[in-house]
Amino acid sequence: MLKTNENQRLVNAWDAETAAGMSESEKLLYRSNLLGSDKRITNYGGGNTSAKVMERDPLTGEAAEVLWVKGSGGDVGSIKMDGFATLYMDKLRALKGIYRGVDFEDEMVGLLPHCTWNLNPRAASIDTPLHAYVPKKHVDHMHPDAIIAIAASKNSRALTQEIFGDTIGWLPWKRPGYELGLWLEKFCLENPEAKGVVLESHGLFTWDDDARACYDLTLDVIQKAMDWFATRTADTPAFGGAIHESLPGEERRAIAARLMPAIRGFVSGNQHMVGHFDDSDTVLDFVNGREMAALAALGTSCPDHFLRTKIRPLVVDFDPAKNNLDAVLDGLPEQIKAYREDYAAYYERCKHANSPAMRDPNAVVYLIPGVGMITFARDKATARISGEFYVNAINVMRGASAVSEYRGLPEQEAFDIEYWLLEEAKLQRMPAPKSLAGRVALVTGGAGGIGAATAARYLSEGACVMLADIDESTLAATSEALSDRFSKDVVRTVSMNVTSEEEVIRAFETCAVEFGGVDILVSNAGIASSAPVEQTSLALWNKNMDILSTGYFLVSREAFKLMRVQDIGGSVVFVASKNGLAASPNASAYCTAKASEIHLARCLALEGAEAGIRVNVVNPDAVLRGSKIWEGEWLDQRASTYGTDKEGLEEMYRNRSLLKRSVLPEDIAEAAYFLASDKSAKSTGNIINVDAGNVQAFTR
Repeated sequence: MLKTNENQRLVNAWDAETAAGMSESEKLLYRSNLLGSDKRITNYGGGNTSAKVMERDPLTGEAAEVLWVKGSGGDVGSIKMDGFATLYMDKLRALKGIYRGVDFEDEMVGLLPHCTWNLNPRAASIDTPLHAYVPKKHVDHMHPDAIIAIAASKNSRALTQEIFGDTIGWLPWKRPGYELGLWLEKFCLENPEAKGVVLESHGLFTWDDDARACYDLTLDVIQKAMDWFATRTADTPAFGGAIHESLPGEERRAIAARLMPAIRGFVSGNQHMVGHFDDSDTVLDFVNGREMAALAALGTSCPDHFLRTKIRPLVVDFDPAKNNLDAVLDGLPEQIKAYREDYAAYYERCKHANSPAMRDPNAVVYLIPGVGMITFARDKATARISGEFYVNAINVMRGASAVSEYRGLPEQEAFDIEYWLLEEAKLQRMPAPKSLAGRVALVTGGAGGIGAATAARYLSEGACVMLADIDESTLAATSEALSDRFSKDVVRTVSMNVTSEEEVIRAFETCAVEFGGVDILVSNAGIASSAPVEQTSLALWNKNMDILSTGYFLVSREAFKLMRVQDIGGSVVFVASKNGLAASPNASAYCTAKASEIHLARCLALEGAEAGIRVNVVNPDAVLRGSKIWEGEWLDQRASTYGTDKEGLEEMYRNRSLLKRSVLPEDIAEAAYFLASDKSAKSTGNIINVDAGNVQAFTR
């Protein structure tokens, strides 16, 4: 479990029994995972670890010293053995002989692959020289909030000396790279008794010749800084004291639910973005603080924080005392325009002749007094992690401003990191986004066979999915299965009865808070009933109409409202039935309600077209496997209608189709994917029959 309680002491989790018998590289992995399990030690993807290990040279068979170091883009908390780059130390040392100086340090990254041991495909990171040239076997580089608060203070060097004496040294700001690696080596050689160093505006390096001792040292140094801050800041109000009061939790979420789709519409011009909302105590302390706006304008300090959160956040003009949300929404276009213009001016001031073109000028982080923080990114995990990084930055600003004066990265230094050619090259190597990347889908009847299969199809193409269903136990099981398969970040659930206006409205509010909005509605909730008309009660008739007609109207209405706020189009997919086009005996209520669905879709296609909202229908037939409507009485009733038993019903449906094939939930999901994706961008008001061929259901 990640530990985030600031008042809880760091736990030394090293287990001697577990580590006994491990190789040095295995101890490195063990140490890395332990350090990465606590976000007070380092944030996700931040920091790196290394070990210099004697290995067998695969060509000569002789012993060779090899640097094992976290590879590019990895995370120490979740890294596996294949996440480490491995490089010959003698070749890394040989690089010094061809180094042409600080103006050419970036070219050294291109030489690192020539140092690879054992043909390891894992790319070495820019921090590799920082580990290679420290003359100790084990090195930890962490980004603890408590240390960065020292590193980002105006009198950083003096504070480091006050807290650690000569045990931990200090180096001025220097962008990570080859030159900084040489600086670290020089410091170590000139200060052989030092056990680590604080890098200004960056983080902490610690080292030892023993893996366990290095781990212990890292924890001890961080804990010492935490204890020092606890003593020095115990009576100091955070961020100059509060000038706003937090609204109650439900009100905060309700405001976020209205703000997030509006913001999402503005920031999704180049690609669909996904949102994340955080109203933790740490965030609320910051957004309510007197000094919040001034501190936020300074930007973050640690390069890892900055790369995830941009030059600075956007502070939304919300006043919780006045609850001026309508005015805020009216003024949002101008606020976002002003942020974009400010970002463009920053780019123009700082760009170099060879700088990459200006990237997305929209903010990543949005701060709302009394409410919390919203972050937007190309996917849910990145949006969440960006928020976590800004929480780290908040903790740094809290500490630094309480004991000194907080300093963000100088603007030019920040730009040079954001538009670093090496960082640009990394971005260019990223795989192309999947077809539904950044899209958010709400699927009703999401716990059933067709709903779950459709959700899985969307998730496989990069979408986020909100599963809505009335069956809470099955919903939980479906969510768990999909989360295990695709990650917890991209799957959410909401208990919803489609006939309840209040529950439908709440479901879309939940979707807005969890993901930022909605792009795709799959209206799939259903029942089935079978009875001769003279035996069809009014209650049975109304139940079919309530769920299959009124329910489809309610969820579509709320989807339209949200899509119009976003103003980036959308797709509505109705899962209707062959019975909506072709009459069946003893099912008048069901068939009539399904016909109502189809005609509602036609009406909505007319209304949504001008807003880029497409509405289409999938007509399944006889999807028995995994379908909840084929449980219980309906199965018995249809078997009786067609004079067969339960076991023979599927075969009967298969044989009556033109293609003589069974229709599966995955077949319906494929059609629902087509109608939701850009592959059908020019289609609306259409019906796709997925019934293995039924001449009565031909649309023409």
